Amino acid sequence: VKLPPNREIIQVFAKNYRLDGQGSIKDPVGMQGVRLEVDTHIVTAATPTLRNLDLVLEKSGVQANHHTVSSLAAAEAVLTRQQKESGTVLLDIGSGTTNLVVLEEGEVQHVAVLPIGGNNITNDLAIGLKTDLDVAELVKIQHGGLSAHAKTGPLSVLVNKNRHQFDAEEVHMIIEARVEELLEYVDKELKKIQRSRKLPGGVVIVGGTAKLPGIADFAKEKLELAARVGKLQPLAGLLDTVQDPEYATATGLMILDM
Repeated sequence: VKLPPNREIIQVFAKNYRLDGQGSIKDPVGMQGVRLEVDTHIVTAATPTLRNLDLVLEKSGVQANHHTVSSLAAAEAVLTRQQKESGTVLLDIGSGTTNLVVLEEGEVQHVAVLPIGGNNITNDLAIGLKTDLDVAELVKIQHGGLSAHAKTGPLSVLVNKNRHQFDAEEVHMIIEARVEELLEYVDKELKKIQRSRKLPGGVVIVGGTAKLPGIADFAKEKLELAARVGKLQPLAGLLDTVQDPEYATATGLMILDM
C-alpha cells in the first residue's frame, strides 16, 4: 500500500483470507496452499498529529504503547460479543467530532470520523438564541431533548446570578436540526458499505452527547435501526465512577491495554 509521506498506518484489520481461491477464511493458520490473499481495512493518520499526541502524553508522564481508533476502544467497552458478530454501528459523539465504527462477524468493517459533535449543538444554540456560549451549554445540559423528551413552554437557566429565559420549542428545533444532520452523515457512511438499515445489532451511542434525552429514539427513527445508549460491560474496580457514556472510550482504552 502506497501512502503519502505525511501519513502512517495506525492499525490493519484483516476481514477475511483467501487461500488458493477459497474465500471467507477467518484464520488460515495451519492450512496448506500456494497463494494467500487477505482483505484488510487499513486505518491511517497524519504523522504530525500522531507526533503531537505522543508529545502531549510524554509531557504528562504517560507513555503510549500503541495507537488505536477511539471508537473501537469504546466498542470494546460497551458492545457484547453477539453485537460484534451480528453487525452493529457504534457512534462516539464527542465535543468536536463523532467517531463511527461498524463491526460485523467480529471484525471492523468501516471506520469514519464525522465533523459534528456536541460543541456544534452548543454553537447553534448560542446563535439561534442570541446568547453566550456558557449560557447555551447550560441550556443544552439542563433542558436539551429530542422529540417526545423535549420540554415545552418557557425555560430558564441561572448563570452568574443572572436568569436567562428562552422558548423551549425553539431550543428543541435547534437541537433536533443539528442531530438530524449528524445522523444523515452517519447514514451516508453506512450506504458506502451497503449497511444502511441492514445492521441487526442496531446503533449504540456513547460520548457526552449520548446523555441528551431522547437521542436513542431519535436515532431509531432517522436511521431505521434499533438504537440504545451504550452501557459498560461488567468490569471489576471503579465501575460506578466510570458508569457514564462519556467514559466509554477511556474505559475501552484501558481494556485494550490489559
